[in-house]
Amino acid sequence: MVEFEPKILAFCCNWCSYRGADLAGISRIKYPPNVRIIRVMCSGRVEPEFVVKALSSGADGVLVLGCHIGDCHYIYGNHRTAKRMAILQRLLGYLGIEPSRLRLEWVSAAEGSRFSKIVTEFTSEIKRLGPNPLKNITLQNPTILRDEKR
Repeated sequence: MVEFEPKILAFCCNWCSYRGADLAGISRIKYPPNVRIIRVMCSGRVEPEFVVKALSSGADGVLVLGCHIGDCHYIYGNHRTAKRMAILQRLLGYLGIEPSRLRLEWVSAAEGSRFSKIVTEFTSEIKRLGPNPLKNITLQNPTILRDEKR
């Protein structure tokens, strides 16, 4: 029997968490290869619809990573994100989707090891939860989550 390998989508802010991911790679800090990173200018630009679309398109989990509170390059972007994601987690619960399939964290550009730790913990959590229940009823075949080479 093949072990379940989750597909995780990570929205990373350009200024901090994306650079933290880059630092993890440059420093050769290991983390599971299950994550697909999408760079956004600010975590505040991650609309709740993006998360719902990712989950309904077959992602097993979604990470939203931004600058630490008080360090946002767009002043209040991460405050907006914190409010939105808290509401979205409650809504996911109402829809019958485990709220823990969505995780919000703050990672600075100098925290490559923190990025690695978060991805590793989240991957373990999603493995424990199992495949996304929406995966079986998806109507689309998204290209962003495909494993095939282009």
